[in-house]
Amino acid sequence: MARRGERKTRTRATASVPALTPEPGRVGIRVFREEYRGRTKVHSIDPSAYQCSMLTAQLADEWLKLTRATSLSGGGENYAAAVRSFAKFADRHLTELGQDPAQARLDGHAVDIVEVLYEWEGFLRQKHGLQSKQPYNKARALLALIAQRAATDPGVPENLRLRAQAPAAFRRPPEQPLDEFSNAERVALRDAARTAVRTMEARLEMGATLLAAGTDPRIGGWREVPNLLWATHKRMLSTETLRNNLPKNTPYWPQAVRDLLPPPSEDPKARKPGFRVLGRVLSRLLFPDTLDLQAFRVLLLLSMTDTTAEELHDLQLPDLEFTDGGLRIVQRKMRASRIRADLHPEVPAPGGTEAPFYAAGGAWDTVGLMRRLLAATARAREVFDPHPWLFLAVERQHDSGHLEAELAQFRGRDRRFTHWIAAQRDARGTPLKISEPHEVRRLRKTSKVVRAVALGGTVSDLAGDDHHIEVYRHHYAHGTTAHILAGQAINRSQEWVFQRATQAPVLVEEETEARLEEPEVAGNLGLSVDQAKAMRAGELDMGLVNCRDPYDSPHTPGNKLCHVAPAMCMLCRNAVIFTSQFPRLLMLADRIERLRAALPPPTWQAVWGRQAAALKAVFTEYADRIPAARQEIAELDLRLDLPLGQRTEFDR
Repeated sequence: MARRGERKTRTRATASVPALTPEPGRVGIRVFREEYRGRTKVHSIDPSAYQCSMLTAQLADEWLKLTRATSLSGGGENYAAAVRSFAKFADRHLTELGQDPAQARLDGHAVDIVEVLYEWEGFLRQKHGLQSKQPYNKARALLALIAQRAATDPGVPENLRLRAQAPAAFRRPPEQPLDEFSNAERVALRDAARTAVRTMEARLEMGATLLAAGTDPRIGGWREVPNLLWATHKRMLSTETLRNNLPKNTPYWPQAVRDLLPPPSEDPKARKPGFRVLGRVLSRLLFPDTLDLQAFRVLLLLSMTDTTAEELHDLQLPDLEFTDGGLRIVQRKMRASRIRADLHPEVPAPGGTEAPFYAAGGAWDTVGLMRRLLAATARAREVFDPHPWLFLAVERQHDSGHLEAELAQFRGRDRRFTHWIAAQRDARGTPLKISEPHEVRRLRKTSKVVRAVALGGTVSDLAGDDHHIEVYRHHYAHGTTAHILAGQAINRSQEWVFQRATQAPVLVEEETEARLEEPEVAGNLGLSVDQAKAMRAGELDMGLVNCRDPYDSPHTPGNKLCHVAPAMCMLCRNAVIFTSQFPRLLMLADRIERLRAALPPPTWQAVWGRQAAALKAVFTEYADRIPAARQEIAELDLRLDLPLGQRTEFDR
């Protein structure tokens, strides 16, 4: 028994602690960030969003590896899209087959990935259609990722390794190159863009006038338009600010403020203009937005034939240098890895036609357009943080409602080229009728075609200084205007050949031959008096028929003596046949007929067929004279006098 004050250590029984079951590890999100045109773009793949998370993670790892190693433009978004599409399909397809998608992986054998790949490609074919490039592009991208994995991972099955090395199941559909705009469409777009620029300049000038009269709305009140513009200029205005300082209902706004709003839409389901629309209207009175800059983009692409839409969009202020002779622009073509500087000379513009504030000389050439664009964006560069981009647009942010200046996003929502076209009107107020697709690259082709038409339409003109002939053949020769120019050139050449080849020799009767030296008779036959006298004297006898001018032969260019007479005289416009020369024509026809038996039919037809047809036409027209000519040949024992170089051809 323990004494008082003593403590005995008690040994307690300890229960075993159950082992904790580890939670399944979460597959991390693969993220790739890139700086593109002044903005940070985030591309990501979340493998945990799919049941086949391990397979998705392996493919996402290969996507990141490929994107970082090769610096793919756009963050390799086409590869990421292929991974997401395949993972989503694999979840549904494997579940329908009764297999567990979680067992799918590139280095495993539980799921046959090759069969899933074939099913996925067939699904893409049905989803996108036969003319879409998406099935081919996605399949090729995914196979490239699998092939990259197979090159470093020996656990990839052999059948999957071989499938990754093979091409996609379906071929890429043939490309349909873009056609240029017609000349009427080009003029309509040009005029609409000029009208839009004038309207924007007038709007900015009005905004500048109102801004000069404005004051701090916290002192002068929020119900005056100049004060609202003052707050906009100081970057104090947002949707929330307007909502806190103006009545909730639009009809209670001041009339001057309501007059700024656009008319309500005819669509009953459309929302009536409110605080957001008012904020955008106030912003556009001081700064141009993306749709305003679309007009400059159209005009510059039409005037700068050697600039692509991407090069123009990427221009920054340091790339522009105004000189005494014009404007020097440094352009960068990323696909060709080429940097070049072009000088655009300044064209004097007619004065007195434009507003003086933003006129910049009133010119619509490249130099004038650049000056007008810089003048329109000057206030935005002063108010906001300095941006080097040429196409600097001020847009209201959807999340905060505040104004921000950034590079114009011409592919943004409701800011595309097609939206700009839909908002334009012609001189009669009707919407523009522009053929689809509304693709801005067609403007470049249109400007090149206009230059080709002005320069004559040759291949080198159409290709231009910044292209090779092969580039022209693949990307420009298919155009409608190019086909029209080529067809016109072919028609002109064929007409020239036919006119020179189908002009038959002139037949002169015996009665006319006696009076050939008379001016009226010679003129009716297309001869001069000197030519008629020479023919009568035998000076222009070519051995078969007479010739107007042996030095003007269509078969011997360069004002040289004809070297094909008399073999080609029946096909020459200069030939003049006297009826006394019929025996010679009969002997020539006999020699050509003998050659029919010596030569293959195609060869004889190609070489002598036209001459034989011409002789037959003469003999048919003067059939009554042929027996007398035959008798003359027999009685006088005539022989055809041929040049030494042609005897082999006729006597073979």
